[in-house]
Amino acid sequence: MKKILLIGFLLITAQTTFAQGLFKRLSFGLKAGGNYSNFTDAGFDTEGLAGFHGGAIINFRLTNKWSIQEEFLYSTQGAKIKDKLFGETDLKLSYMSVPILLKYHSNIGLYAEIGAQANMLIEDAKNTAFEDFADKVDAGAVAGLGYQFRAGPVKGLGVGARYYHGFMEVGKFKSSSIKGDFKNSVAQLSVFYIF
Repeated sequence: MKKILLIGFLLITAQTTFAQGLFKRLSFGLKAGGNYSNFTDAGFDTEGLAGFHGGAIINFRLTNKWSIQEEFLYSTQGAKIKDKLFGETDLKLSYMSVPILLKYHSNIGLYAEIGAQANMLIEDAKNTAFEDFADKVDAGAVAGLGYQFRAGPVKGLGVGARYYHGFMEVGKFKSSSIKGDFKNSVAQLSVFYIF
């Protein structure tokens, strides 16, 4: 009986120690910044559109140099349209963006990141002749560079630049004059703080 109790105690202790070790590798943060978005491969004239993003960060440190980061961001995207069908208007789309990134951190605070991103449509473009302009789901690749302070009074504060290129067709509408096979393209500049 004593052996069973001892083994049970050791298993519980090992599990608790393992969980504490994992929790020490987790960090959380906040992020906000500006977007400059456009549609690529569109069959109509477009220009870039300014927007913004903001949300939460979860980072899991694998080693001193490598980490995996997931973000939950509200992001406004779209494009300025100059076309006969739409007229001259801003087509604004709002997404919940969830990038999952592999990050490499240098000793001096510079980092590089690459990964995949899924976008779920929150608000469709309102100023079109279509009931449903954009598809509900978008996905693509993302890559970026940045700097994060590793010491001192501003430890955890950082800035980053990132580019997202969508792989899925944005347009859900049906039209004989234009195709909906254009894709999202977004450049982002962010300020973040990881606690």
